[in-house]
Amino acid sequence: MTNPTEPDHSAFEHNEEAGHPDAKGTLSQDQVVLIDEVVAGPDAPAFDFAVVDNKETSVYEGIVDDHEVAGLAYNVAGDSRLVLLAVSVVPEFRKQGIGTELIRRALDDVRAQGKTVTIVCPIVLTFIESNPMYADLIDVKHPGISKSRTRSS
Repeated sequence: MTNPTEPDHSAFEHNEEAGHPDAKGTLSQDQVVLIDEVVAGPDAPAFDFAVVDNKETSVYEGIVDDHEVAGLAYNVAGDSRLVLLAVSVVPEFRKQGIGTELIRRALDDVRAQGKTVTIVCPIVLTFIESNPMYADLIDVKHPGISKSRTRSS
């Protein structure tokens, strides 16, 4: 039995659009670290950084001192939807709130553009579950992954 105050790192359910035809995904250790940050990490990063939407590479980039230290990769789906693929943070910048703030600023930008999102990244899903004020950004027809509600023992 899991402790209800600890993040649940059980499998996520993926739809075929997410590229997981077996409908299951396993979290990597890097993803677990970032999910832990989203759930229990600092509310704001300890330092300032810029977020840039690099449309050429389809990545929201977290920039510190002219160096990319974090990224949220996405695909453009039509005129009004982004598919959020994966969050990454350079190891020495993890557990400092940069991943969480990157997701927040990217979702704020999506909202400002009047777009919706399809979530393929379990870290983004965990962020939205922890910050339900962003739930309205999830595309109703193409939501992406969801937390598995059943676990085998």
